[in-house]
Amino acid sequence: MTKLKTNRRQFFGLAAGGAAAMAVTVPKAALSQVATKARIVIIGAGAGGTALANRLAIRLSGAQITLLDQRAEHIYQPGLSLVAAGLKPAGYVTSKTTDWLPDGVTLIAEAAAAIDPEVKTVTTASGQSLPYDFLVVAPGLVLDHDAIEGFSLDMVGKNGIGALYAGPQYAAATWAAAKAYTETGGVGLFTRPATEMKCAGAPLKHTFLIEDIARSAGTRGKLDIQYMANNDALFGVPIVSEKVRMLFGDRGIAPQYSHVLRAIDAGAKTAIFDTPTGPVTRDYDYIHVIPPQRAPEVIRQSGLSWADKWTDQGWVECDKASLRHLRYPDIWALGDVAGVPKGKTAASVKWQVPVVEDGLIAAMTGTEPVLTYNGYTSCPMITRVGRAMLVEFDYNNNLTPSFPGIIAPLEELWISWLMKEVALKPTYNAMLRGRA
Repeated sequence: MTKLKTNRRQFFGLAAGGAAAMAVTVPKAALSQVATKARIVIIGAGAGGTALANRLAIRLSGAQITLLDQRAEHIYQPGLSLVAAGLKPAGYVTSKTTDWLPDGVTLIAEAAAAIDPEVKTVTTASGQSLPYDFLVVAPGLVLDHDAIEGFSLDMVGKNGIGALYAGPQYAAATWAAAKAYTETGGVGLFTRPATEMKCAGAPLKHTFLIEDIARSAGTRGKLDIQYMANNDALFGVPIVSEKVRMLFGDRGIAPQYSHVLRAIDAGAKTAIFDTPTGPVTRDYDYIHVIPPQRAPEVIRQSGLSWADKWTDQGWVECDKASLRHLRYPDIWALGDVAGVPKGKTAASVKWQVPVVEDGLIAAMTGTEPVLTYNGYTSCPMITRVGRAMLVEFDYNNNLTPSFPGIIAPLEELWISWLMKEVALKPTYNAMLRGRA
């Protein structure tokens, strides 16, 4: 096992190095300010839309940049798993959308209601029509809780039901239910949907954290913890899946393969799962619900989605290297909504934003883009309180460690935990400002 001895000062040096390692290097000549009258509309003020708006405000002179999002609150989504384990308060993940926006960007606090890629307009919820020269779709995704029969968000935190993805208040309520479970014990079912999803490591993190909290409290023997995998693997990268399987074995966590949650009966504390051999009903004392995830309705109705893949989910059809739409060259996809094989994490957005920026600048100036996205995805896989694996990979499932020879990607290290718990949020905030 690799041993890493690092003091606090050295750690923050590594953290700063990590921010640099995960940034995309752009040639100095490409960073000169560009004069343009282009009308740019960005749908979504999440991580991708906000970061891109900040970078474009710096790069462009004279552009009309409009950001469209009805959400007053910005959510630091990587922190939700910490809230759901009682390690951070709900307020840790919240800020105002307007706190992150630069001068020179117009925020319209409405949802996009329609996109016409032929006429090149976006219509807002109030009926306002926004013409564009270039469009970036970055609205995130939709948690389809209605797809789970018998489930509603007002159940979270009660009768042993958790759902950390749903937002800060629900992550906090999830901790209330999970904490009670660690104290009283019983059967815990930790689910994962069959669709593509944001941060596919989050279901595993929650499982590991609740197991470790119970172990530290001396109540682990009361818990029967079962992870309900959506297929025959525990993670999309085979070598990581095998490592998780080994850790589950060491910690007495039982994987149940090809079990997809269909319905719950909160009163009876039972759940129905679809399996290859038919529906199976399981009793539970605690269940963590992660619903199917899809592109927002405005995207699915716009004609921008793939026609021959992810047809039930509606992700935007785009080139996986440039993120440019394959049929509408004045449109780019960014973040969770992009129909690419990997990339639904904040770390992926960090790599994607400069690629979209570079593509937009090239389109405005009649030059060829320089940057491409290789599918980089990072998952600080928490395996216990104070330990994590820094898992980084690309489209081809190759491990792509930022610190080769220093941080082993498949070892449980305290420094990987600190990069998740301490260093990630400042790096994320710098990304929002367009500075990382």
